[in-house]
Order: sequence, then C-alpha cells, then structure tokens
Amino acid sequence: MINLAQKDIAHGLGKFIITSMGVGMLLGIVLIMIGVYRGMIVDAEALLRDLNVDFWIVQEDTLGPFAEASRVHEDLQEALRVVEGIDSAEALTFQNIQLSTSANPVRVVAVGFDPHGSLDAVNPRKIIAGRTLLRSHYEIVVTDKTGFVVGETLQLGRNTFRVVGVTKGTVSSGGEPLVYISLKDAQELQFSYTNNRIRSDRARGIINRDSHMVNTIVATVKPGYNVDEIARQIRESKHKSVYTRVQQEKILTKNVIEKASKQIGMFTAILVAVSTIIIALIIYTMTLEKMKEISIMKLIGLPNSMIIKMIVQETVLLGFLAFVFGNAFSLLIYDTFPKRVVLEFPDAWMLFLVVMVFSILSSFVGVKKVISADPAAAIGG
Repeated sequence: MINLAQKDIAHGLGKFIITSMGVGMLLGIVLIMIGVYRGMIVDAEALLRDLNVDFWIVQEDTLGPFAEASRVHEDLQEALRVVEGIDSAEALTFQNIQLSTSANPVRVVAVGFDPHGSLDAVNPRKIIAGRTLLRSHYEIVVTDKTGFVVGETLQLGRNTFRVVGVTKGTVSSGGEPLVYISLKDAQELQFSYTNNRIRSDRARGIINRDSHMVNTIVATVKPGYNVDEIARQIRESKHKSVYTRVQQEKILTKNVIEKASKQIGMFTAILVAVSTIIIALIIYTMTLEKMKEISIMKLIGLPNSMIIKMIVQETVLLGFLAFVFGNAFSLLIYDTFPKRVVLEFPDAWMLFLVVMVFSILSSFVGVKKVISADPAAAIGG
C-alpha cells in the first residue's frame, strides 16, 4: 500500500526538516529550562554534601546562613564539643565578596573555616590544582570559574592573599562560585571596619565586639547517638535554632529556590504550549497547501481514513524530529550557561511523551480540514 505521508514528505523534504529544526530549537530551550531547575537543586545541596555534617546551629529564630542573616558567638563551638554525643563542632562564616580580575570582577561567596580544626570545608575530591588551606592567614582556595591559578595573589580588604588551591564544581546555594579562606581572615573581612569608622565609633562610645562572631556552628554526631534528640537538647539548653541535614535541605529547596523553580516551571509550560500551537499551525498550513490534491484523492474514492492517517503520521514525525533536534541543540549549548545546567534522561523522555501526545492532538486541526474538504473543489481548479 502506498504511504501517502512518505511520498508527501519526500516531495518537500528540505522544508520539512528545516521546519522540524525550528520547532526543535524551542523544545531544546524547554530542556535547558528543566536543566536549569535541576542545576539549582544540585547547587543548593552541593555545599551541604561537601561539608557532610549532621546539623547546623544558627541564631535563634532564624533559618540559617543560606536563607537569612545569622550570627552566633564563636566560642559556642567549645560549649558544644562537651555535649554528650557530639563528635566535632566547628565555626563557619559565609559572605558575598567581589574578586577583582584582569577582565571583569567576579562575585563569589567566601567560606571561612579553621584550617587547623576537625573540619576541612574544601572537598579534596574537587581540588584540581594545589592544596587546601594550611595556614591561618593570607591563603585562599578558589574555584576554576574565577580564572585565578595557583600562585597568583589577590587583594581582599586590607590584606593580600595567595591562591594555594583551585577547585572545580564548588558553588554556593545560589550557584555563585565558592572561595575558601581561614576563619580569622573571614572574621576580619566581615566584621572589621576601616580606621575612619573605628575612630568615629569610638567617639560615639561604640566598641566593635563582632570580631568573634560567626554565621553558624556545624557539628557531627558520634555513631549510635540520635541526631534529632541531640538537636532538641541544644535548642533547649543553648537557645539557638538547630537544623539537621534533612531540614537544611528542605530550607534550601523550599525557602531559597522555591519561587525561582515555580517561575521556571511556568516558563517551561508556556514554551511547551507555544511549541504545540506552532506544530498545529504548521500542520494546518501544510494541509491547506494540499487541499486541491486532497480533494482529488477524495474525488477518486480514497477514504478519509487514509488521508487522515497521512496527516497524523506527518504530525507525529514532525514532533519526533523536533524532539531529536531539540535534544541535540540542548546538548550543544547547555555547557555555555554561566550557572549549572543538569540534563537528565528521565526529563528528556517525559518531554518526548508530552511532545508525542500534543503532536497527535495538534494533528486534529489538519484532520478537521481534511474531513470538511469538498471533492468538487478538484474540478473547480
């Protein structure tokens, strides 16, 4: 039996492929948007996985350093270390800073930790050059996205820092590159003021006591102890907010990136709807161009079912090719985005099913036109 769809596509193959590529670029953007959302989730949890602690102690009635401002005393870590069940407790600071480069300034998040403590905030598996911090002053570990290399120096505040290590894939919860400095340097950078500010404060009778503050204390629990129970004890005895690893992940995914994920979801849905409408319009236009031929086919006795089958096959093939081109397009450009884009096979297959379903629904526009075609139009010319 003659395949009408095959004959029709072969007649205008170039036009059909170009049309599929155009729709495919839209579908590629849909995949990129889904990948941006996946990347936000991965970025939000990257630092949590690198630190690998059991809970976070932050300022009372706050959600912690990733969601809102938090300040606690540095010596709280000493009080926590004597709590039964606590294996280690370390102070951390987080702050946004701007690194001056030869090109454009780079916005980063600086993590301050004690190089001589029990916790190394730098994941050794992510170091691609150099080493982690070993000294309490004037050393910095940067990510490869900053453009700095081992041995270079850079200015932060009043001090000059030497790059001793470079990492790859280290980002903050918001996707900004991470750099690591010692806790003492981080406190000086975050809580120390200029000489003019200090003189002005002293004239007002204000003494800066923030230099021994940190943003959070992280702790690990000894094997056999209940994390939730110890967290409850700390809340009651130290009057601080305490979040377990699971709770911190929920804060990051719900409070920090929830609105952004909803916005991406709405934009993705709009793109899918636009792609469906475009496919429907293309099929409708292709059907209009063949109305005289369709009328002739109906006049010589071809059943509507055969003509309808041609329209549906062309629509499904258009959707399939658009999906293939969309995948290829997304794989070509996703690595050029400034923030992480994660493309996953389940998302691609889900989009494939959606495209196939909507392609079949879009074919009904052309099918309706075929059914209403008048065979007499073939005689009228």
